[in-house]
Amino acid sequence: MSDIIHLLPDSVANQIAAGEVIQRPASVIKELVENAIDAEAREIHVLVTDAGKTCIQVVDNGKGMSETDARLSFERHATSKIKSASDLFALRTMGFRGEALASIAAVAEVELKTRLAGEELGTRLLIAGSKVESQEVVSCPQGCNFQVKNLFFNVPARRKFLKANSTELSNILAEFERIALVHPDVAFYLYSNDAELFNLPATTLRQRIMAVFGKKLNQQLLTVEVDTTMVKISGFVAKPETSRKKGTQQYFFVNGRYMRHPYFHRAVMDAYERLIPVGEQVSYFIYFDVDPANIDVNIHPTKTEIKFENEQAIWQILSAAVKEALGKFSAIPQIDFDTEDRPEIPAFAEGLPTEPPQVHYDPTFNPFKSSSSSYESREYRRPATPAWEDLYAGLSHESRMNEPLPEEEWELPSETPAAEHVAEAQPSLMAGQVVEQGSSHLQFKGRFILTPVKSGLMLIDQHRAHIRILYEQYMAQIRQKKGVSQGVLFPEIIQLPASEAAVLEELLEDFSSVGFELTSLGGGSYAINGVPAGIEGLSPQELVSNMLHTAMAKGNDMREEVQTILASTLARAAAIVYGQVLSNEEMNSMVASLFASPNPTYTPDGKPILATITEEEIERLFDK
Repeated sequence: MSDIIHLLPDSVANQIAAGEVIQRPASVIKELVENAIDAEAREIHVLVTDAGKTCIQVVDNGKGMSETDARLSFERHATSKIKSASDLFALRTMGFRGEALASIAAVAEVELKTRLAGEELGTRLLIAGSKVESQEVVSCPQGCNFQVKNLFFNVPARRKFLKANSTELSNILAEFERIALVHPDVAFYLYSNDAELFNLPATTLRQRIMAVFGKKLNQQLLTVEVDTTMVKISGFVAKPETSRKKGTQQYFFVNGRYMRHPYFHRAVMDAYERLIPVGEQVSYFIYFDVDPANIDVNIHPTKTEIKFENEQAIWQILSAAVKEALGKFSAIPQIDFDTEDRPEIPAFAEGLPTEPPQVHYDPTFNPFKSSSSSYESREYRRPATPAWEDLYAGLSHESRMNEPLPEEEWELPSETPAAEHVAEAQPSLMAGQVVEQGSSHLQFKGRFILTPVKSGLMLIDQHRAHIRILYEQYMAQIRQKKGVSQGVLFPEIIQLPASEAAVLEELLEDFSSVGFELTSLGGGSYAINGVPAGIEGLSPQELVSNMLHTAMAKGNDMREEVQTILASTLARAAAIVYGQVLSNEEMNSMVASLFASPNPTYTPDGKPILATITEEEIERLFDK
């Protein structure tokens, strides 16, 4: 039997490594920018074209590389940051795996220009698909200049699975923000298709956070600071009143590296227990400084998951630090007795005579005498004896218990005028579920609409039913591009971070289709000049922000799916709430519109709208 095990070629091995390290254009930017920071760069420029699919360029003014180092940097397991296994437990640099440049060169066309400080000439290197095409001496500035073109050009399957430009750009901005937030002493600049998205000069940490997410965040942040022998924790948490369901900025950093840690997230949120509504989140920027020997950063290819040696103890320290910050800045409700209106309590002095309190009462008072002066003006009447016979009238055997009541004695709404069209509007429903012609509706607990059907009694969730109705209306407006917009008297301004503003630019046409009129004012500011008709009482800024965050979280490619997200979010926001009393006409219209929709059974996100209690189930309740 012949041997079947063989060594993979370097090009194939590099592509396999690239599958772990390089997942999308954002991964390339992360690796190149982290290398620039390790090279002690004080100014880093990032330029992307077509969300990085066509070209990614990272320019820094770091130490640069020699001709030999430039060539070796693209080899597998080549690194300047570790020399022995013991170095893995004392890491203070960003990257160390030694596979980033080799992985990038395996799936893209790479051009590198680099020059060491003090040298007159630098090196230019061209690599495509792990093959070195040329290497020559050139004149270039100090530092490194990487150009990565045609990402995944030789792996069509990987390139096909890249998302839309708006989604990939959103991922690039997310990675860029994570690095910029942890290195405020470095100046960062980001350009997309020659448009400047970020201009972040070197500054303090608080100023860097405001530069990334907006100046309004400055009034919302509380300082967290604690220093122990085990860990040093610093950063900021937001005030409880700024909580919201979507769009919060939540970041953990350890030794200058971004990480995800659900366990520590729970510690922060526990400090806000009973201070914010259930289901809402707050922003936080927490920085950990621990001994590198007590953490393991190499348990995930992208190094975003980090294992701590003393997680439980750090959990307690973090939770206590956040609670202390909330209490120190009076973010926790408390009773303040130090006020101007506090009662005067005289101090006790020995030797002063004490007098018992004087009690004043009327000795002639007798509550049992009707002639008492206190009761002369009152009149007491004995309640009339109830007519018990009237309460049981109609319960005799000769009564009309089994006879239907005449229509004038019913306490039910009037007949449904559109009921005769309901069965025609929804032929896909089972015959036993079609609303009976001439039937009426009742509202129960301000939440459900009860209506008889051929098989029994149907319960309709009024809030979810309205979501389905509005969703179909908004989708029709988007497809026809006939969104009804209602102008506002005073335009409202919404300020968005650069990452959200870049995505909004891609979705402006879809927002316009549902009735929003948005005008860019520059710098991430947008004026809301018009809103969709029928959303009176809702905050336009909050609505736009929620729709945008939902679209970013879904990360869908196709325009139809993004439009579905917008229509669904808008329908949920504009639908009637539980507890709203509906008139007969409103219930009739809602039931008719619901069964006229293509899918009256479920909401756009798959929640049931109606349920049926069969006639047999009702009769079974009375068989006992």
